[in-house]
Parts: sequence; C-alpha cells; structure tokens
Amino acid sequence: MTELEILLRARYPILYLVTPEEERALAELQALGRQLGKEVHQWSCTEGFEGEPATRDPLAAIEHVRQAVGRGLFVLRDMHPFFGNAAVVRRLRELGQAVKQGAKSVVLVSPVVTLPPELTSEVTLVDMAPPDVEMIQQMLAQAGQLAGRPVRMDLLEQEAFVAAARGLTAAEIANGLARALVTHGALDSRATRVMAEEKRQVVRKTGVLEHLEAGGALEAVGGLDALKAWLRKRGRAFGRQAREFGLPEPRGLLLVGAPGCGKSLVAQCVARQWGLPLLRLDVGRLMAGLVGASEENTRRALRMAETLSPVVLWVDELEKGFADGGGDGGVTARVLGTFLTWLQEKQAPVFVVATANDLGRLPPELLRKGRFDEVFFVDLPDAAERAAILRIHVEKRHRHVPSAELEALAEATEGYSGAELEQAVIDALYDAFDDGRPLEARDLARACEAIVPHGRGNEALEVARAWARRHARQASHLAAGSLVDGQAWAIETPGA
Repeated sequence: MTELEILLRARYPILYLVTPEEERALAELQALGRQLGKEVHQWSCTEGFEGEPATRDPLAAIEHVRQAVGRGLFVLRDMHPFFGNAAVVRRLRELGQAVKQGAKSVVLVSPVVTLPPELTSEVTLVDMAPPDVEMIQQMLAQAGQLAGRPVRMDLLEQEAFVAAARGLTAAEIANGLARALVTHGALDSRATRVMAEEKRQVVRKTGVLEHLEAGGALEAVGGLDALKAWLRKRGRAFGRQAREFGLPEPRGLLLVGAPGCGKSLVAQCVARQWGLPLLRLDVGRLMAGLVGASEENTRRALRMAETLSPVVLWVDELEKGFADGGGDGGVTARVLGTFLTWLQEKQAPVFVVATANDLGRLPPELLRKGRFDEVFFVDLPDAAERAAILRIHVEKRHRHVPSAELEALAEATEGYSGAELEQAVIDALYDAFDDGRPLEARDLARACEAIVPHGRGNEALEVARAWARRHARQASHLAAGSLVDGQAWAIETPGA
C-alpha cells in the first residue's frame, strides 16, 4: 500500500501530490479511485472540470467541489500559480475544513511545492517516487516487445541500464528507450549510454545542478597525502558489504584553506576514483526573485541529487553562496537552513565535497559535527612540493629543466600556490616561444619574480592556519622535503 493510498483511506482532507509526471499521477489516482469506490474528477484552468467550462476559474472550481455530493476524488492540476490570490487560499482552507467529515477527497497535483502558510494545517504533502527497479525492468521488456526487438542484455548489462535510468521519470525513460531503438536499432548495452545522456539532460534542466565529467585518478593529485589516505579508506563504503559490516555511508567532507592548492581538483578526482557520477551545485543560481523560489530551487536540486544517488555532489566556494549580506530579506538564511537540515538528515548516498577559501565568511553552522564526516585544511605547498609542482607542469608540456635548477627555484618561491607556479610555467613558455628557443630555468625565474604570491605575508591565511590547528585536520602531514615511496609529492592544481 502506497503512502498516497494510506492517506486517501485515512480521509486526509487535501493532499498535495508533488510530481512532474502528471500523466502517471492521474493513472495512479484513477486506479485508487476504483479501489476506493470514488469517481475521479479532473480539473485544470484551461478546461475546468469535464464538460463544465464554467469551472475554469479556480474559485468556481473550489465551489464546485464544495457543493458536490457523493464519494468523489477531485484532482486539481497546477493550482499552485493561483496561491497568490488571497481569495483562492481562503476558499481552499475552507474547503479543507468542509471535507474533513465527508467522503470527498481533494488532491492537488503539481511539479513544485509552493504552499502558503495559511494552508499548512489543511494540506499534506506527498512525493511521488520515480520508477523503481521493477518498473524500469518492466518498461525495458515492454519497449522491446512493442518494437518487435527483444532485449539483448545479460543480467549485468540490465543492472547497469537500471542504474543509469534510476531517478528519471517514466516519460524520460520511455524517451530514452525510443532514442536507443532509433539510434542503434536494438536494446543492448548501448542503451545504457543513451540513458546516461538522458540523465545529463535532466540535470541541466534544473538550472542549478551541472553534470560534469569526473577528473583524473586520485593518484594524479600530488601531495595531500593524509586527505587521499582518508578518501581511499572510504572508497568501498557505498557497497552492500560495507552495510553488512555495519559501516554507514560516507556523508562528505569540507575542504578549506588557501586558494589554488587543489581543493576543487580533489572533488573532481574523488568521483573518478569511486566510479560515481559528479554533480556540481551552483549555489549562486539557487537564489531566485520570487518569494519561496530560492528555497524550492534548493529542495529540487537536493531531491535530484538524492534521486541520482550514489553520486558525488561538489559545492564549490561554499562561503560565497551562503554569505549573508543582510539585505535579502532572510532568503540566504532560509536556503542555508534547508541545506544544513539536508546535510544533517540525508539518508541517500550523496557524498558532498564542499570547498571554501575564506573562513571569515563561512557560516559557523556548517562546521558543526554531523554535517560533514571531516574538515580538512589545505595549506600552501612546501619547498619539496613546489619543486615537484614545477616539474609536473614542465614535463606535462614536454619540456625539460634540470632538477637542481627546479629545486633552487622552489626554495625561492615560498608562499606560492600550485596555481601560481603553474601560471609561472605558462608565462615562461610564452617567453621562450617568442624568442624561438627551448625553455630555460631563467625563463621560469623571471616569470616567478613577476608574480605577486597570494600567500606571502597573507594575514588571513595565518588566521586560517591558527583556526585549522584547533578545528581541522591537515590535508598533508609530510614535513618539508619528505619523500613517500622514494618520491616527492606535489599538489596539482585545477586546469593541470
């Protein structure tokens, strides 16, 4: 018995069914109406109730429901745009009070939640879950039968297809199956790639989530050895064996510290290391002009991430999105509250990787235990790491500079971030290319001298280091010049 059926049998006065799948919702309500012995009546603002165009006006529709006799199930589609009308809200509130003692049921069907505070005691929210594993498998088999082309997938390939289709609506899955049949002429392993592309389209439509290609392997990130060891231990914790062992699913981590030292790169590489999709949440796009729209954007984005789980959700520069300037009427505070509650209570396997540069603008509520599994501080690279960074970027561009000269340059670049050292290599290459000769150490030295390092004499960074000693773990525990497995570790930078 579904939650919707339980609430209808319990005679809840007004239900608010949240789903973008209107056709599927109507089919389920029709089936429930037959089970409960209630005739189903549908309304929309374009057609009114069946055969009664005079009920197109929402006030007339509500009055029609109030006066109706018998055991009816009244489905009002897309009523939410009219909640700005105080008369509509008042009539709905009165309707909820009127039908409590009767045999009538009212269901609002809408793809979004915009519930006025006056209706919170009268209306019960119900989410329609996307198709489950069994339904997806049935749709796959039916698509093959209807097309006269049997499914050519073994059990493992069918499991991969179901995983790719999880989180999509029935209509989106049907579209993906039709596209696979038209493109490939069969339902085989290639249909999984088609469904993955369909999912990317759905994520893009949210406007606040972005489906990214995962970065390189975690081993490609130099330095940050303590952080990488922590991540490796949790790489297998999303599987059934970890649940049977008693392990909870990893919740996420917060990376704070100096800009340009690989925090964002780690977020991208974690997804590749664990074989999970990578979603990026643009906090700035959550903020919308309409009252309540920002909170709904946040809920929709987080629901989408949960639907597509297991995933890695990357929230970059967290402090910029949630810094409250005090002039937005409390919108930022409400969005932050929604995000914090979700971080604390989420059950779906969504691993959140949040990054922040400016601790002074970071809401203190984010640092409370239970939000993230751990907080790591990413500091500037030491001399050995700087030498390795220079070597990485020089060799990546198929150039060669003697190690002794790179090490001497590393000693002279204290306070430089990985991103600044990468830019120095690029600037030096421009000089050498312009002169028509190979890259030399003097080119690198001139390029480094021209850069004003962000970390040198940075008081904010010193404050962050003092904070990190009390509240965070160091992402790298190697002392200057230390070696791991006989080689120096370096911090790669985004764009490397």
